[in-house]
Amino acid sequence: MENRKEDSAAPKKKVGDFTELRTWQAARKLRQEIYRLTKSFPEEERFGLAAQMRRAAVSVTANLAEGYGRFSYQENMQFCRQSRGSVYELRDHLTSVLDAGYVSRDQHKRFDSMALDVVRLINGYIRSTKKLKDAKGG
Repeated sequence: MENRKEDSAAPKKKVGDFTELRTWQAARKLRQEIYRLTKSFPEEERFGLAAQMRRAAVSVTANLAEGYGRFSYQENMQFCRQSRGSVYELRDHLTSVLDAGYVSRDQHKRFDSMALDVVRLINGYIRSTKKLKDAKGG
């Protein structure tokens, strides 16, 4: 993992919309990749694993967006936790598609790495939101 100490010294730009969140952007990229991947699944998985993976991937970005739009920091953090749970659900589905032979070990490793990056970003977003909540006394 790269050292980001220099980032913390830089002035932070106020985020005006959830689409500007680095966390949401990384989750969106993961979602796009999952959609591309599931297009290659056998027809019998169209309403099974492919659909479940797509729903989980959509849930990650949707929960980040919904949390951002909530009134309180606490609600935002709860939606972030739900988003993180969906990433872990997606990781389990990725293991299933590996076991079924729909992806290679290298593909699985790449997708799982992307998912873990999103988890790290969500955890950081939760931490920064908690700091804001604590600083404002609420």
